[in-house]
Amino acid sequence: MTDRQHKETVHTDKNQYEYITVTHDENNVRIYTLKNGLKVFLAQNFDAPRIQTFIPVRTGSNNDPADNTGLAHYLEHMMFKGTSRIGTQNWEKEKELLDQISALYEAHKAEQHPEKKKEIYKKIDEVSQEASQYAIANEYDKAISSLGASGTNAHTWFDETVYKNNIPNNELEKWLKIEKERFSEIVLRLFHTELESVYEEFNRAQDNDTRLVSSELMDALFPTHPNGQQTTLGRPEHLKNPSMKAIHKYFDEYYVPNNYAMVLVGDLDFDKTIQLIDHYFGTLPYKELPKKTPIIEQPITKVVTRTVKSPTTPRTQLAWRTESYGTREAMLVDVIANILSNRGEAGLLDLHINQTQKMLWAQAFSVGLRQYGYFSIVAVPKETQTLEEAKNMVLDEIELIKKGDFPDWMLPAIINDFKLQRMKGLETAEGLATTLYDSYIKGRTWEEELNEMDEYASFTKEDIVNFAHDFFKENYVVINKEKGVNDKLIRVDNPGITPVKINRDTQSEFLKDILADKTEDIKPEFIDYQKEIITDQRNGKKLSFVKNKYNDIAQLHFIFPLGSDNDRDLGISTQLLQYLGTDTHSPEDLKKEFFKIGISNDFKTTNNQLIISLSGLEENIEKGIALLQHWMQDVKPDQEIYNQFVGTVLENRQAIKKDKNRIITALNNYTKLGSNSRFTDVISREELESSNSEVFTDRMKKLFKYPYQVFFYGKNFENFKEYIGQYIETESLQIPEAKQYPEPATGGHVNFINYDMVQMEMSKIGKGNEVNPLHFGKINVFNEYFGRGLSSIVFQEMRESKSLAYSAYVSYAANSELKHPDYVTTYIGTQPDKLMIAVDTLNELMNELPEVPIQFENARNAALKQIASTRVTRNNIFFNTLRLQKLNIHHDFRKNIYEQIQSLEFEGIKQFYQTEVQSIHFNTAIIGKKENLDMEAVNKMGTFKEVSLKDIFGH
Repeated sequence: MTDRQHKETVHTDKNQYEYITVTHDENNVRIYTLKNGLKVFLAQNFDAPRIQTFIPVRTGSNNDPADNTGLAHYLEHMMFKGTSRIGTQNWEKEKELLDQISALYEAHKAEQHPEKKKEIYKKIDEVSQEASQYAIANEYDKAISSLGASGTNAHTWFDETVYKNNIPNNELEKWLKIEKERFSEIVLRLFHTELESVYEEFNRAQDNDTRLVSSELMDALFPTHPNGQQTTLGRPEHLKNPSMKAIHKYFDEYYVPNNYAMVLVGDLDFDKTIQLIDHYFGTLPYKELPKKTPIIEQPITKVVTRTVKSPTTPRTQLAWRTESYGTREAMLVDVIANILSNRGEAGLLDLHINQTQKMLWAQAFSVGLRQYGYFSIVAVPKETQTLEEAKNMVLDEIELIKKGDFPDWMLPAIINDFKLQRMKGLETAEGLATTLYDSYIKGRTWEEELNEMDEYASFTKEDIVNFAHDFFKENYVVINKEKGVNDKLIRVDNPGITPVKINRDTQSEFLKDILADKTEDIKPEFIDYQKEIITDQRNGKKLSFVKNKYNDIAQLHFIFPLGSDNDRDLGISTQLLQYLGTDTHSPEDLKKEFFKIGISNDFKTTNNQLIISLSGLEENIEKGIALLQHWMQDVKPDQEIYNQFVGTVLENRQAIKKDKNRIITALNNYTKLGSNSRFTDVISREELESSNSEVFTDRMKKLFKYPYQVFFYGKNFENFKEYIGQYIETESLQIPEAKQYPEPATGGHVNFINYDMVQMEMSKIGKGNEVNPLHFGKINVFNEYFGRGLSSIVFQEMRESKSLAYSAYVSYAANSELKHPDYVTTYIGTQPDKLMIAVDTLNELMNELPEVPIQFENARNAALKQIASTRVTRNNIFFNTLRLQKLNIHHDFRKNIYEQIQSLEFEGIKQFYQTEVQSIHFNTAIIGKKENLDMEAVNKMGTFKEVSLKDIFGH
């Protein structure tokens, strides 16, 4: 216990609302409980005139009925479909048809004969067409985006479903009005099209390698508990046989005010906010929650081993079941996870395996849930190693903990790192709000959450060792992920959904009232970069400074106008540095020294820039600089380590070529830029193997002789200026000339990669005109109106109306540098038998920009409100100027964008579309299983080429 122990204190405000605060809480969180049981968490953050909102519901897939898994997640989707007032033109007529559809689904669920089921489904599809003439698609999103909301989304997990919006603070009451309506009832309109979208999400998950392993792991760890037996997305047989009645029942039971919370953090007034919340949500009735019998898992008494297969690199994952989040056991396990892996810095796995390159990669972590949790280690062996060898290597590291064979300094360093990470996490409105909702979901008080650091600090090395002896036994699960064909993939046919009407031009009375209810506009604030960024010189180097007004964490960035275009092998050099030491410090010693002082380092190389960064407590930044420069200038070449490093690089290259997401990135780059690009211009195996360590270490030793500038984000610039000069060398080297890579015209090429997966993913990439900042306002509105977001034209047509894809978008991306072209990308991820219909639909949409005045006006106003209520803060003040300089802009260009959008009419967007988008010719990238390709349709897109991994990766 300390004199800073956090304790709850009860207060009453001027309006007689009782609330709790916790002593020594620097965030001054207030916790209210309304009469109906609704918990309200409020905190202030004045970064911007906005409020981060979360509505966390204490229910998720663990509460799904056993015969209706996936229900909580599907309900989450349906919460965006509106109510009897939002999203309908005629509720009485629509309700009659929705009731018919509900009854048909019950018959469909009960029917066992396949052909009869199909007949019932046809009837569902038929009645759904009729019902859709009364529905208004995505009206919730139109209402919420009209406020200038951003980040509108939701997620479902084991014990939680969380609804998210970030809103301008002047729209708080309208947001409450909309959310009160949404949480008052659920209407299952446009049900069967959304159900198909959920199934597409299930298909995407099947193609996700991490989910494949995680699903098997949880099933083995929790053979009876819902943690392992009820996945969030549900079982396919349940998804295809839903019950609307069951969803209504679930909503009525769990979506009650005593089972969810309101979390608001931002620029708000406590007293007014709680009054408004009570006015809207305080009228919702309290309900008793369903009684649940706790499910107790039997102890695991022997090693459980399972195997799954997929095309990616082999790996093994070990896991031990733990007690619930917040328990002493869960906290001890968390510490042990960090003794093994503390963010890649100085853990036993970091130093003994990753640093020494004994295998490709290993990491430990812990996950705490409301009931139970788990501790896990992932190990990725080299090609010459077996999964069994990888498993034994990480088990050896656990044995070291059981013996107490880890340094005494590590435990206090880990606790200090915990405090530092928490400080970083709580400084933003979103970070604080996330921690608040997470503690609510897990049933923890804010007092317990804040006292957690003291509990961690009370652990001794003896506690850790004793616990490890008792905990780590032959009581774990092993999932071996082998390379091979995944025989568990479920492939389904397109059910044949007839496109429904989405009534883009219509508005409900509720939405009309929301739009007519005008609030006083927030006036935009545009930053004066020259005023906010203080500059100085030391030894010929430009120093820039932005003051940290929030905490004691500082950042130092050395910014070089030198990137991979200037030196292709710069990235390899900074990577090799991580494995090398100096005459006085081994590589392991350097990692330890940085971790002891709580300073992290980062090397980030782009095509035209290298940034070397230090971050941590301001009082230790100078020690970090001294250590960094000693490391770089006195780095000791080591050919043996270099040869090992080359082997690791080459193995990682092979691993990347098995990863679907990396393949898609490479394929898209190849489709965009062809074979001669910076993406494919990599140092070859032969060059790597014939080179030597000095070639790369010499680069590091000379780096600070090149031109660079310094940016410091902290509190005390004067103190920084006093010491930084001694670490600045005389500039004596010139930046090498940058290599120029072609940006070829696009059009008529179809590049295909064969990959074993359920879905097909297709991108079309087209080269536009050179970037023109005068178009930025139009681009902003075009993307919002046409191509991206829940209420965009593309989303409504592709998903809401025709259920052709879970994910589909059109994105216009402005180039970040002058004299380079913009690019337009279209994307579709869907089942193979839907792909060509989806392509045709998207092509039709892009033939001529659809004109929907209501939707355009909403997109325009949303863009204005977002700019008006956004503020540039923290280190972004400086980094924004760096980005703008590449466009030869030296002021806050948001002002120009705002003014352009203010006067923008649909004709302006239409003209922009006709001159900048309509004439673009596209190349196409497709990944999927070749046997599922419709070659006749693909050949109509252009010249087909099945490209190799070597083609797209350059090695």
